[in-house]
Amino acid sequence: MARGNQTNTFEFLLWGLSEKPQQQHILFLIFLWMYLVTVAGNLLIVLAISTDVRLHTPMYFFLASLSCVDILFTSTTVPKALVNIHTQSRTISYAGCLVQLYFFLTFGDMDIFLLATMAYDRFVAICHPLHYRMIMSFQRCSLLVTACWTLTNLVAMTHTFLIFRLSFCSKKLIPDFFCDLGPLMKIACSETRINELVLLFLGGAVILIPFLLILVSYIRIVSAILRVPSAQGRRKAFSTCGSHLSVVTLFFGTVIRAYLCPSSPSSNSVVEDTAAAVMYTVVTPLLNPFIYSLRNKDMKGALVRILKGKVSFSWAQGLLQRK
Repeated sequence: MARGNQTNTFEFLLWGLSEKPQQQHILFLIFLWMYLVTVAGNLLIVLAISTDVRLHTPMYFFLASLSCVDILFTSTTVPKALVNIHTQSRTISYAGCLVQLYFFLTFGDMDIFLLATMAYDRFVAICHPLHYRMIMSFQRCSLLVTACWTLTNLVAMTHTFLIFRLSFCSKKLIPDFFCDLGPLMKIACSETRINELVLLFLGGAVILIPFLLILVSYIRIVSAILRVPSAQGRRKAFSTCGSHLSVVTLFFGTVIRAYLCPSSPSSNSVVEDTAAAVMYTVVTPLLNPFIYSLRNKDMKGALVRILKGKVSFSWAQGLLQRK
């Protein structure tokens, strides 16, 4: 049995991305490419927003925050998975597993809260345009992001502490390619009822409350857009929300599948759970830069200027203007 007093010697085994040896090389190349594109794409989004004064608005402030979080979120799991494939080792230390779990929950929950905050921003912009600058001031945007970080850290610490209380038998195989709550509770040798209840109520609240807020925001947004008399005005309003709605659908669909839908311990279920985890930990952060830039003329223009070397680091000036 292992708990806090054996953190230096106890190790878990990760199931990984596939059990088939012949697939390891191609999986390494695919996930390395996806990770590099994710980091590069999201860094370009942050750089584009920070160097273009025209993008110093609440919507892009939240988008830059989301891109930063996506880099950290992906970096929590993918590099370790790549190292394990390259070294043909599936081990992760007990302490390393808890650290990975804490940061995975922090950045994952931050993604959820930021998507909800961005939906609120679009709701205010479309439903209350005359009061938008007053409601979404720089101070309020900063306060919203700070509140999101505080809540995510509290949630992550709660779940990590409850996992720390559990006992594990040596050399247990975690049915995933990283340390997550569900797989760790499945292999625990001690009672997990408290963990399961906290995951159901606290984890469910973290997922469903922001999802419902997004849903209500978009119901109000669609209702407001449909009242716009001009067809061009309706198209423009829908285009500003389409990218965000695509990301919300992809991210929440896989997260709800992974955390709120029960799965059996069969090997097929492990494959399905791993596929769902790959979708929201790797694929969604990879697609975000493309989704938000391809349908946005201002973002495309800023990215083109960066690629041509025509950049101006005026982030501080922009923030002062927002104040």
